[in-house]
Amino acid sequence: MTSYAFTFPGQGSQAVGMGKDLAAAYPEARAVFQEVDEALGQRLSAIMFEGPEDILRLTENAQPALMAVSLAIVRVLEARGLRVSGHAAYVAGHSLGEYSALAAAGAFTIADTARLLKTRGQAMQKAVPVGHGAMAALLGLDLAVASEVADAASQGEVCAVANDNAPGQVVVSGTVAAVERAVELAKAKGAKRALLLPVSAPFHCALMQPAADAMAQALAEIEMRAPLLPLVANVLAAPVSDPAEIRRLLVEQVTGVVRWTESVRWLTGPGGVTNLAELGTGKVLTGLAKRIDPQAIATAVSTPADIDAFVAQLGL
Repeated sequence: MTSYAFTFPGQGSQAVGMGKDLAAAYPEARAVFQEVDEALGQRLSAIMFEGPEDILRLTENAQPALMAVSLAIVRVLEARGLRVSGHAAYVAGHSLGEYSALAAAGAFTIADTARLLKTRGQAMQKAVPVGHGAMAALLGLDLAVASEVADAASQGEVCAVANDNAPGQVVVSGTVAAVERAVELAKAKGAKRALLLPVSAPFHCALMQPAADAMAQALAEIEMRAPLLPLVANVLAAPVSDPAEIRRLLVEQVTGVVRWTESVRWLTGPGGVTNLAELGTGKVLTGLAKRIDPQAIATAVSTPADIDAFVAQLGL
């Protein structure tokens, strides 16, 4: 029997023009973008549609923007007959994508999710002065070797695995000097490529503790319902449904590892999922899914044409 998980992309998938074709085609999408603009008190949709790119790329804008496109797609699909809890067994999201997943599963309102992600983006940016932190992709090393590289590179500073994205694609995060050492050590260990990433802060490491504290406070003030279907959480790589536990894991996630490889393997293994549908901008998670489990059917639902094809696939 076919079983779906809906997945939601994280930072890095944003691009100028995101959501513009959806807004032109669907009133449901326009309503989501308007709701997010009103919740934030800014014309985020104008930045999404027209740029400039450097303003869209700011963490405090990119995070709610990516959520807005994901939820616009969810609302359009719902208008075509999709029920999130009826057509999927689980939701999962990459880093900020967990918030999109929870909004899609009814745990948060779209307005509250937009405000939470604005706060999260600002707090992550403020946690470390610009130029003090860095992230690097280590390509071609397995997780165990990448972890050894991060440990060896730290030398009393912070350097840790931040994202286990797919076999042979691990991201490390920490202080600039430590991450630069990790790049050189990774090359010596046989990495195909090791390169610094164009990010504005060192996400998912201990340097983000001030942002985790800010999110603990922000999440405590927001009403949260139990999601309609379980969330496979980044830091657990296992399903959770209890709101109090999800709240705690969302705080832990700010400094914790995004265990994406394990999450997808759980979904397609114990979770019994055969199809992974990425709802949102781009196709990053779809590409990762095919590397993590070549047997899984991975589909990116990003454009009006994708929506039509997915509706047909679901038989709606």
